[in-house]
Amino acid sequence: MVTGAARVLRAAVLPLALIGLTALAGVVLGRVYAGGLLTWLVVGAAAGSVLVSVAARRLPSWLVAPVSVAAMAGWTLWSLRLAATRADVPGGLLEVTADAARNGIPRLLTAMIPVEPTPDTVLVPVVAAWLAGLAGAEVALRTGRVLLGYLPAAGLYAAALYVVGPNAEPAVGSTVAFVAVAAVGLANPARAAVSGGDPTADLTPRVRAAVRLRLAASAALGVALVVGSVALLGPVVAGQVDGRPVDPRRYVEPPQVQTLDENPLIRISGWALHPEQKLLDVSTERPDAPPGSDPAADTARSVRIRLAVLGDYDGVTWRVGATYRNAGRILPAATAARDSTVRTVRQRISVAELTGRLLPAVATPREVSGARVAYDPASGTLIRPEGLAPGLRYTVTSAEERPDLNLLATANVPAGGEVARVLRVADGVPDPMRRLAAQLAEENGAPFARASAIEQFLAEHYRVVADAPSGHAYPNLGFFLFGPRNGGGQEGTSEQFAAAFAVLGRLSGLPTRVVVGFRTSGQGPVLAGDAYAWPEVLFDGLGWVSFDPLPRPNDEPRPVEEDFRPTPEDPPPSEAPAPTAEPSASPEPVTAADVPPGREGFSTPILVAAGSGGLLLVVGAFLLTLLAMRRSLTRSRLVRGDPGQRIAGAWREVTDALGLAGRPVGDDLAATEVAGHARQALTDTRAGSDGADGPAVDELAALLNRVGFAPGVATADQAVRAAEVATAYVATLRSARPWWRRLLWSVHPAPLRRARRSPR
Repeated sequence: MVTGAARVLRAAVLPLALIGLTALAGVVLGRVYAGGLLTWLVVGAAAGSVLVSVAARRLPSWLVAPVSVAAMAGWTLWSLRLAATRADVPGGLLEVTADAARNGIPRLLTAMIPVEPTPDTVLVPVVAAWLAGLAGAEVALRTGRVLLGYLPAAGLYAAALYVVGPNAEPAVGSTVAFVAVAAVGLANPARAAVSGGDPTADLTPRVRAAVRLRLAASAALGVALVVGSVALLGPVVAGQVDGRPVDPRRYVEPPQVQTLDENPLIRISGWALHPEQKLLDVSTERPDAPPGSDPAADTARSVRIRLAVLGDYDGVTWRVGATYRNAGRILPAATAARDSTVRTVRQRISVAELTGRLLPAVATPREVSGARVAYDPASGTLIRPEGLAPGLRYTVTSAEERPDLNLLATANVPAGGEVARVLRVADGVPDPMRRLAAQLAEENGAPFARASAIEQFLAEHYRVVADAPSGHAYPNLGFFLFGPRNGGGQEGTSEQFAAAFAVLGRLSGLPTRVVVGFRTSGQGPVLAGDAYAWPEVLFDGLGWVSFDPLPRPNDEPRPVEEDFRPTPEDPPPSEAPAPTAEPSASPEPVTAADVPPGREGFSTPILVAAGSGGLLLVVGAFLLTLLAMRRSLTRSRLVRGDPGQRIAGAWREVTDALGLAGRPVGDDLAATEVAGHARQALTDTRAGSDGADGPAVDELAALLNRVGFAPGVATADQAVRAAEVATAYVATLRSARPWWRRLLWSVHPAPLRRARRSPR
């Protein structure tokens, strides 16, 4: 009886070693997963695959694989169901399994660390562990080739190390355990018992002893060869390997977004024109509200729901500039600012007519359920890679930071490489904008005083209008800040207010960014009219602090000239010091010979000055009229009418710009030919030599062709995109002209004549 039990124990050593080697790959991979679910699922797959091979050892070898694959399917489906239940993934088992099979590998390599065990992140490790255990067991147990049977488990272990890469500490303990378990399996003298007992049992004792001696010597020689190879080749191989492992995530493209999601700031003007459009339904809770506070009053106050954070600006467009990683329900926790308090906000959000991929949430999200998300920790922006759809419901829990406002007056702002991104000012800043920033900074030394001065200046001198065209490039901001009030200048949406604040702030040495979101009570519907943009400034110890440069309701803006007057280099004549010496002789008054006695006439200088002034007034009025008409024409083309008319209007803006630049195009050219002509115009003027605007003009030509050949199919988003492309192209082409041509550009009557000749 003892002999039989000992034989069973010796026979179990090799299967247990195979299970241990395969399971150790799950231990290594589980270091980048949240919780221990993935490790236990891989251990179960390793044990199941080897035990099925042991139980089916008397069956023909060709029959073992189908039996094991059937068992693998059952274990995999149970694992996916368990992971979906724990991660609260919506959908049936068939739908979840199909999605995991399609996207398992890319989502595993783009998932945010720690990776949440969801169906798509556990499918590949579980299946790989089962197949490695099956292959290793069949080779090692059925044929007795143990070293060859170790190869699948070793390959799986190496793959786990590669996937983890530099995202966890070196797996020294697991590697030592792997070598030890492998050595135990090799040293087992009865590893062939599982496949049919001792092959030397029928031999004579003398022959049997000789065979066993040869087997022991062969095993010892094999172990010595392995150890010697490791000792000799190990240092050489280690010397060829970089000290930091390669991260395979750099070879996989993370989830991408479209232009409207990369720059949602351009959507503000479109939403402002349709303020009653319902975008979301929101319900807000504050679980950690102070004791004794009124829950109804606490939840009913104004809540800012953030859609995107834009920190990159190239002088033309504000962008999110995010790198999104697939994330589970629990998002990485960021370190809160030292002098701020954190309050928990939980919102249940239902999507109505909001489109795109950006997922609204109160800053900063910490847990999301009900929707698969990707997350950018640097900006705190969420996206749903599949895109938003009406009826989508999700719950997001956020850690809302509230800085200590009493410390703002003395707070400093950070500097250096860590904040270079939000301090960068692109080339091409208009001189008046630089002078305005310098004037506001000179009068206010402390960072918070500078930020408050910019906020107050914008709120007191500019007007919010819903139908202002979109645009936040340098020319757009220059016209918003200094353009004539009766010609469309000094007015805009929150897009221009937030963008102007951020640029002026950076020119003043403040790290700034622009946030797009919604201002709501936190309960009930969120309308398009609730959308707006606001700037934020980064302060040491306080984090990002929001500012609101919009004017207060019913406040009449003051002219910009009252507070912003560039200092002249020479003082005007009226300010010159009066002479201290008396003249030697007083000139006698001279009376004109033709003036009758008793009547005083005007001197010639006065008459010339009056005539010149009147002429200048007439010319100025004429130029302002032309400027206003040109602005009205541009606005009617880009904002008014259905999407098809607005796309056609954007195209006419481009062709008019080519005419003003001395590169007119004929009516007989196709849209694609005109687009090539437009690209060449940029290249010749050195304004677009980098090719940045070429694809955009081609995109506008494609939209025009779509409108021409399929009327009525254009969407409002396409019209907004067309207006953005036309505005950017015209601004780029105009900026390459000499200064006097740029002044003439805005009042040239040629576009008005062409508009009168062409049908509207």
